[in-house]
Amino acid sequence: MEQRVNEILNQRRAGVLLHITSLPGNGEQGDLGKNAYYFIDFLHDTGTSVWQTLPLGVTHADCSPYQCLSAHAGNPNLINIDKLVEKGWLKLSDNCGECGGTQKFRKSCLVTKAFEGFLSWASIGDKQYFKIFCQQKAFWLDNYALFMALRDDFNRLCWSQWPEPYKNREKKALKEARNRLKYAIDCFKFEQYVFFSQWMALKEYANQHGVLLFGDIPIFVSYDSADVWANRKIFKLDDAGEMLVVAGVPPDYFSATGQRWGNPHYDWACLQKTGFEWWLERLQTQLEQFDILRIDHFRGLEAAWEIPAYEPTAQIGEWVKAPGRELLLAIKEKFNSTPLIAEDLGVITDAVEALRDEFNLPGMKILQFAFDGNHDNPYLPINHILNSVVYTGTHDNDTTVGWAAKLSDNEKNYIYEYLNFPTKSLHCALIQAALASVANLAVIPMQDILELGSEHRMNTPGTTEGNWQWRFQWHQLSPERANRWAHLVDLFNRRH
Repeated sequence: MEQRVNEILNQRRAGVLLHITSLPGNGEQGDLGKNAYYFIDFLHDTGTSVWQTLPLGVTHADCSPYQCLSAHAGNPNLINIDKLVEKGWLKLSDNCGECGGTQKFRKSCLVTKAFEGFLSWASIGDKQYFKIFCQQKAFWLDNYALFMALRDDFNRLCWSQWPEPYKNREKKALKEARNRLKYAIDCFKFEQYVFFSQWMALKEYANQHGVLLFGDIPIFVSYDSADVWANRKIFKLDDAGEMLVVAGVPPDYFSATGQRWGNPHYDWACLQKTGFEWWLERLQTQLEQFDILRIDHFRGLEAAWEIPAYEPTAQIGEWVKAPGRELLLAIKEKFNSTPLIAEDLGVITDAVEALRDEFNLPGMKILQFAFDGNHDNPYLPINHILNSVVYTGTHDNDTTVGWAAKLSDNEKNYIYEYLNFPTKSLHCALIQAALASVANLAVIPMQDILELGSEHRMNTPGTTEGNWQWRFQWHQLSPERANRWAHLVDLFNRRH
């Protein structure tokens, strides 16, 4: 692990945080089409060598990439339809107006039509690649495709509400479903084949242009997911499959009542008996897709906040120890070259820091959290260390323009004094402070580069409405802004 960390993360680099859905384009959200390649060109031209995204999983109706239907599968809504036309599997005249108004259903319909075209017109080579993909990914793909086909068959109800034989994975019922739903199952496998093909092509282009892809692993998985349905024994569920406790965090900076995420907790004792097999398989999938990985809510590997399932908020709960050291040792043994980053925000104890440091994992420094007047604040620039990643803010923060607008005059004066009274605006000064940090990697959200206000925020923790929808447009990235960003990357010796 350490050799790879030195190779990738022990160099001064600049990165940009932008989810795929926030790319420009003609649809309701960005995808893996030409604009993703244009964005890599922008990064390359400005000397920016890291592109950080949010998780790429199949989202529920709320579109949160942190609550997905699979820990392995890619979001088919990110598939670029034009590329299916280029492959000859879909005709320009094909349309799905009968499928409703949302992009999700239109894309799903068009990918299904592309599968029909694939079966009819794909080359022998492409069909062989699809067969090999299904064989190589069978350890998760078979359960995922069956889960999704059954979920559609049962009107998208959570698996816990399915008829008992399917809910409990009775062999006879699953055999019947595989036969009855074979075409739908194959369609879901094809969706994943297309997604992974398009993503890996994008990754190859990025790497050829000196850009590393930086991904994010949510520590927990959604209850309504193929993972929980197919692996009930590794989660804390009762005999009926219902959650006993749910995940979240106690009251903190983001919420006075804490955050009740609602994810099931792991039965770590069961996982440990398997040698953490499920987790290692999960890492295997992510390492194919990314050059750098962030473990979201890293502190949960040391101890996690367990909330009784009947509690409506996260205020009542307890910290329960987890075998994070044993898991990280297993990861290191299997994937010696894994460049991991610890999302060590929130309630961080000495034990969490010791776990992070034992494995030489970079932590995160958020400048929006830095200026509380406490000289021991770990986010304050004077307390940064080389082995860390500095941000102005993350996807969970307000944009820096919006954050600055909400500060009192006294708070602004303190920050200006700390930063030696810069003549530039506060958000620009914070970007410059991040790039000037000793931290090896500095990542700036795209909203901050574009100087956008609170209305362009990506997510507000503790809320369920209006999140994950922000997109930028190319006209917002003026030549002056792009040149200014390139100049700062150069100025602070972060160009690659």
